[in-house]
Amino acid sequence: MARAPLLQLSGISLTFGGNPVFDGLDLTVQPGDRLALVGRNGSGKSTLMKVMAGLAEADHGSRVLPPGVTVGYMEQEPDLSGFVTLGDFAAAGLPEAEAYRVAVAAEGLKFDPATPVAAASGGERRRAALARLLAEAPELMLLDEPTNHLDIEAIGWLEATLAETRAAFVVISHDRAFLRRLTRGTLWIDRGEVRRNERGFEAFEDWRETVWTEEDLSRHKLERKIKAEARWAVEGISARRKRNQGRVRALAALRAERAAMIRRQGIAAMALEPGQVSGRLVIEAKGISKAYGENLILRPFDLTVLRGDRVAFVGPNGVGKTTLLKMLTGEIAPDAGTIRRGTNLEIAVFDQARAALDFSMTLWDGLVNDPGMAVSGRADQVMVRGQPKHVVAYLKDFLFDEAQARAPIGSLSGGERARLLLARIMARPSNLLVLDEPTNDLDVETLDLLQDLLGEYEGTVLLVSHDRDFIDRVATTTVAFEGGGRATLYAGGWSDYQAQRGEPVPQAGAARVEKAAPPPPDKVKKPTQGLTFTERHRLDSLPALIEKLEAEVGKLSDFLSDPDLFATSPDKFRRASEGLAERQLALTAAEEEWLALAEKAGD
Repeated sequence: MARAPLLQLSGISLTFGGNPVFDGLDLTVQPGDRLALVGRNGSGKSTLMKVMAGLAEADHGSRVLPPGVTVGYMEQEPDLSGFVTLGDFAAAGLPEAEAYRVAVAAEGLKFDPATPVAAASGGERRRAALARLLAEAPELMLLDEPTNHLDIEAIGWLEATLAETRAAFVVISHDRAFLRRLTRGTLWIDRGEVRRNERGFEAFEDWRETVWTEEDLSRHKLERKIKAEARWAVEGISARRKRNQGRVRALAALRAERAAMIRRQGIAAMALEPGQVSGRLVIEAKGISKAYGENLILRPFDLTVLRGDRVAFVGPNGVGKTTLLKMLTGEIAPDAGTIRRGTNLEIAVFDQARAALDFSMTLWDGLVNDPGMAVSGRADQVMVRGQPKHVVAYLKDFLFDEAQARAPIGSLSGGERARLLLARIMARPSNLLVLDEPTNDLDVETLDLLQDLLGEYEGTVLLVSHDRDFIDRVATTTVAFEGGGRATLYAGGWSDYQAQRGEPVPQAGAARVEKAAPPPPDKVKKPTQGLTFTERHRLDSLPALIEKLEAEVGKLSDFLSDPDLFATSPDKFRRASEGLAERQLALTAAEEEWLALAEKAGD
């Protein structure tokens, strides 16, 4: 006998600021569902989750929750007002006999329930909210970025807890390893439409590429059909006194269908500009140590970083990863030992606290007032890798629209703040990137792009992250903090580190990963199948090029149709004829290239 759904959304429409977020959305969550909710930053993932939780009211449509079914929601910024301690908040509403569940969750998530709310960090507040949800044990859990501010050990505990639960859950997360190991289905928000696939996140990227390839093929066929019908309409006029009005109406309908198509948002136009080449030796640390009073951070430790290395630092929160980074870059001094830095270093830093961002400033002012980006005498220009560029144009490269340029930085989502910080560090040349938790809040496409950029970057990378998948794809060396101030070097990324320690590497749903190790300057390794990042970018950009070339061919053909042109302006006729032949060849080549790439993407 089929069980009743836990939650059903029907005909949901929701508009913010005049722009529709969803229109006619239908969604059902069944008992036992374990769903990843994915989509671009700003696509409406958190909004949809709030509608599911009953915290946001739709303009139209219905939300049906069967009697007795409980839904729990963990939001990114929980409201703890009215509570004295984190434990008070986490245990609110629980029977006294079940309060032990909060203590169990607090131990696994690594926070002290006795911590006063007034003294708690943002990460501790989020962990308390997650503990509260787990302790309540609802039939349906809605989890919005539950792994943010968790270290790898706590993420592992949460994975094990969710793997054993009988509750259904929907989860938003940037942690691809977490999603692969837990989910059995995927909800994908794309341009206001929610698609569902009954396979976990492991299959998402292949599914997404299939959908996009089919969409591009349909669009291309429609464009070709419109082109053929338009040619018939134009060329047939002189041969007929009366048009076939049915075909004219059909052409208008085809054009309306094309206009109704919502083009995909492009990928961020991020780029890393290598600075001057550093010396072969980047950093050499010998016997460095650090302590704060009785708290031993680092025992005597040696590390040599050479040009092109990608070094990941892993370990629990508060163990000293960021402290070690600051010692290596010269921000703080070690208590003992020596650090020698190489020549010509140009350092760019991405800090997890986003301290470089002034939340009271607008995005516009935050960029034009940055000393490294300011253009003398211009309040609307920023210096981007040595060239002035309009501030709005540069923000658009990172997927911000013009309206956001005058919005306060504090109004941005976590993912948008991360993109803005990337925009700042990528505006200037560098040869040493220091990335402290860069993956928090970024969507899958931006993570993929960042990973590819780091793979092609000719400089050196120091990386702190709890994202195991990202470490596996990027790092060539891992420095693991293993307790008691001990830090140990391991070759490779997270999985290599686990294997060298003799620990089992989780395999459920795990996809094979290729590390993005730095290629030699004159040679970049190409994947043997599928599309490379460059090929995917080319495939996405070709339709616009084809449209541009078709327009130019049309204009030149119209220009050359003047029977008197050759007699009156032979030079113009010659140049136009040469231009037409050139563009026709380019159009044919572009169409053939698009078809070849589209076919390859579908393999």
